[in-house]
Amino acid sequence: MKNMLLITLLLVGAVGTLLAQRNGKVLNDPQWLQQINVVNATAVNTPSIEFSPAFYRNGIVFVSSRIKSGPIDEKLGETFFELFYADLDPNGLPIKPLPFSMELNSRFHEGPVAFNKKGNRIYFTRTNMHLGIAQSDKKGKKGKVHLKIYEAVRGEYDWENVTELPFNSDKYSCMHPTLSPDGTRMFFASDMPGGYGGRDLYVVEKQGNTWSKPINLGPDINTNKDEAFPFLHESGVLFFASDGHPGFGGLDIFMIDMSSRIWGAVTNLGKTINSAHDDLGFILNEEGTRGYFSSNRQGGLGKDDIYMFELPNGLPGIEVKNRVNVVVAVYDASNSRGAAGAAVRVFERGEDGLLENENLYNVELTPSPNNRPNDYVFTLVRKKEDELGEPRQYTGRNGEAIISIEEDKEYIILISKSGYTTHEVKYATKYGAIPRPIEVALKPSNCIMLTGTAINNQTSKRIPGVRIRVRNECTGQEEFLQTNVDGFFEWCLEMGCDFTIQAEKTGYTRASTEVSTVRIRGSRSQEIQLDMTPVSEVANREPIQQGTIILLENIYYDFNKSVIRTGEDRELEALAHLMNLYPSMEIELAAHTDSRGDEASNLLLSLRRAESAKDFLVSRGVLPHRIKAVGYGEVRLRNHCRDGVECSEEEHQYNRRTEVIVTRMEESVPIQYNHRSNNNLPQRKN
Repeated sequence: MKNMLLITLLLVGAVGTLLAQRNGKVLNDPQWLQQINVVNATAVNTPSIEFSPAFYRNGIVFVSSRIKSGPIDEKLGETFFELFYADLDPNGLPIKPLPFSMELNSRFHEGPVAFNKKGNRIYFTRTNMHLGIAQSDKKGKKGKVHLKIYEAVRGEYDWENVTELPFNSDKYSCMHPTLSPDGTRMFFASDMPGGYGGRDLYVVEKQGNTWSKPINLGPDINTNKDEAFPFLHESGVLFFASDGHPGFGGLDIFMIDMSSRIWGAVTNLGKTINSAHDDLGFILNEEGTRGYFSSNRQGGLGKDDIYMFELPNGLPGIEVKNRVNVVVAVYDASNSRGAAGAAVRVFERGEDGLLENENLYNVELTPSPNNRPNDYVFTLVRKKEDELGEPRQYTGRNGEAIISIEEDKEYIILISKSGYTTHEVKYATKYGAIPRPIEVALKPSNCIMLTGTAINNQTSKRIPGVRIRVRNECTGQEEFLQTNVDGFFEWCLEMGCDFTIQAEKTGYTRASTEVSTVRIRGSRSQEIQLDMTPVSEVANREPIQQGTIILLENIYYDFNKSVIRTGEDRELEALAHLMNLYPSMEIELAAHTDSRGDEASNLLLSLRRAESAKDFLVSRGVLPHRIKAVGYGEVRLRNHCRDGVECSEEEHQYNRRTEVIVTRMEESVPIQYNHRSNNNLPQRKN
């Protein structure tokens, strides 16, 4: 196993036995130890190496060196790893395996792997290759071959369109991917510079068709040794292997609850799952009652074997909540027939009516409803289809799908299908009540989605806050929009008409173009770019004018506390994105309290609140000198709730706000005449 880890983990040196004598949490619940049943999956194991199973369809995909023909890895003394698939028998044991993919298996290492919920997209570890040749870091005498994470999609006959993910590097390894259930986050292991030890765990977020920069999961999870083989369960619990946390020997399997913003403690799964040898590659079914892992413990068939375990009462620490099955019936409103292939997405609503997982909406900067110049607020805008993550289900031939959701919760059910208008349904469940079916009639869409960008044609940068006029030449009707912070806008154009699109902003020449939806065939969308010429240097330097006030309406604090309320940082995330987009931007961050409490205490409290918001922005990469934190206490109330006036909690909360004043904006202006660029500025999901 240690030799295998030189490739899969790139471990350096032998790992000594770790005893659980140091301070650390170990799952030694007697009930847990008595109920667990671990068996060797003999049908898939050989004298060679089998490890890292992953759920796929009705079975598992795993990694093995069982093929004895082909090149030998000198460090392992084994052939290179390939992927295999095994169905599960009625008892959950994998049966005789078959090669998983002729397309993915190469002359070098493949695996471990992860799949999206639908099973039509795979993410897998592979030796860094170019044109079929392993690539190495040339700094060493022989060069060290690294690992990378790749993506492929399911084709008609095999996996195809193998693509390297953007955060890989030729200088270090990225490996062992695992996906969140909705496909919007990926956890993986890497030895990239700046970590805490040998291999650390990282997370990236899906951003349209690409991924964000990796974020280290921090010292609560990562140690000065190795953490790898992550697996994210549907409950939000992350399992991983480590030889840096207190364990029983070699690599042990650990868990940490990441389902809320405050994480739980790292916990060793205890004996039976863990041994005096290496244990890794842990996966668990959605119910928490059955799973698989790999180990080179004594008594196996080979160097590393796959084991199955069963937990009739579930895994301690995994909360299996009461769930109900709800039928979603989707019809075509034009003919009342079932709409097959409609995507069903499920989003949980919090007590404030906003979404718990923040995956349905982006936060965008828009003009304030008070119509005062240079006053802005952040508003929620529903994300585009490709940003929403994987659907929970698709409707079948009869237009029906069944979704499993928790009892006593509120949800937004989003139904979408190409060529139809997307539909949102608010849905609530009650304890013990029979769930009512959801019936949705989708209306065929008689419009085409127009997506556009406003571009500074001298700097090739996108321009925020541009007023967009959309004129329907059939009716003469006009609609007015505004580009968001990324210079982007969209609108649905009626079929069968010509449109004039104009862009206006102070400091720029007007831009105009024409779009027609007459005789459109096939495509349900169009893209345009509006090139605008700055008429003053100020327009180039100040994409957002100095003196602009941004009101953070939804940053709330509990009474007499300076900590931002859990779940209320959406707007700060958007502000951090804005400041990272414009490196010259400097702000005054002003916090306000309500009138309760004495004036001096409120002044200090507001300053602490401003500092709390500043700390949040700094944690997102904004340099501290760009933020001036100021507290105004109760001096600038927005309503009548002064001392001695009886007000509701909601009225007092209206005064507990944070405002942002742009004090400096002076972007560099590299003049690039007659140059056009379609490069996307980085976007962050909020």
